Amino acid sequence: MTASPSQLPVLDLSRFRSDTAERAEFLRDVRDAAFGPGFFYLVGHGISDRLIRDVLFASRNFFALPEADKLDIEMINSPHFRGYTRAGREFTRGQPDWREQLDVGAEREAFPLSRSAPPWTRLQGPNQWPDALPELKPLLLRYQQEVTELAIKVLRVFAAALGQAEDVFEPIYVPSPNQLIKIIRYPGRAADESDQGVGAHKDSGFVTILLQDTAAGLQVETADGWIDAPPLPGSFVVNIGEILELASNGALRANVHRVVSPPPDTDRLSVAFFLGARLDATVPVLTLPPELADYARGVTQDPQNPLFRDVGRNYLKGRLRSHPDVAERHHADLLDEYAIKPGLAAAY
Repeated sequence: MTASPSQLPVLDLSRFRSDTAERAEFLRDVRDAAFGPGFFYLVGHGISDRLIRDVLFASRNFFALPEADKLDIEMINSPHFRGYTRAGREFTRGQPDWREQLDVGAEREAFPLSRSAPPWTRLQGPNQWPDALPELKPLLLRYQQEVTELAIKVLRVFAAALGQAEDVFEPIYVPSPNQLIKIIRYPGRAADESDQGVGAHKDSGFVTILLQDTAAGLQVETADGWIDAPPLPGSFVVNIGEILELASNGALRANVHRVVSPPPDTDRLSVAFFLGARLDATVPVLTLPPELADYARGVTQDPQNPLFRDVGRNYLKGRLRSHPDVAERHHADLLDEYAIKPGLAAAY
């Protein structure tokens, strides 16, 4: 890792399609951000301010619904890990995250349930939508489409920054990339309570595109400790996921990050989009050009979080561990294989 910055860099995506010199300078900036904090602010992204405002407004309206309306679509009803999660019911490294959220994936038909099928097939299926807020479905699906296109542009940027053809990753995400939106609300917490909005972790996909409202809380780990990533108007925060780490042999590294709970009587709203490969894909290892080969630092080895090149297995591992209540209700046959402790959710 290079010297730690005190703040995340700001990159303008419009420079990627500029003249040769400007493009080359932009790709150097991307490499500096990737080889350093693994995070950056993205501007010039092309997502309209109106759509961003509408998504944040609708997200806040969802969280303002009566609890009964939200619990009607609670995630525990979905074997596909879709729907609403109350604060304290998602876990990071076995500790509860203090956030409520709605998980929305691609709208696809579920595979027939079969014990002989690959376990990842259980992840595909329909979303749950609140009857009390019918406008949420078309809005979030429109946002999902636009931010998917943006994430693919960012993926092409990373490919070019690694000296690869821009479409080098297409074989493992076309025609059905893994898409997930989380609209998230972090309630304020008192000083004598845990400040784990979400615990320290890495993201499992290609890239994450994060929209923040006006409240701070996101922190990124660097060689010199944690740095804040407060909201920057008009920007998204972009970070590298584990698929890119695997594909680049660690030249691009998924970095650890967390969210600290806001103060009492406040909250924080964010909308995270995760772009991943097809669930049936296997992550290849790219051959880097000689001038970049020395940056390949190897894949992070964490005994508590083994990484698998089988995309579906890696993603399923994360979902089962994060949502043990869903795992216990719908996937009890997988608990031992994925080291899920029965009763964890009920014990909280």
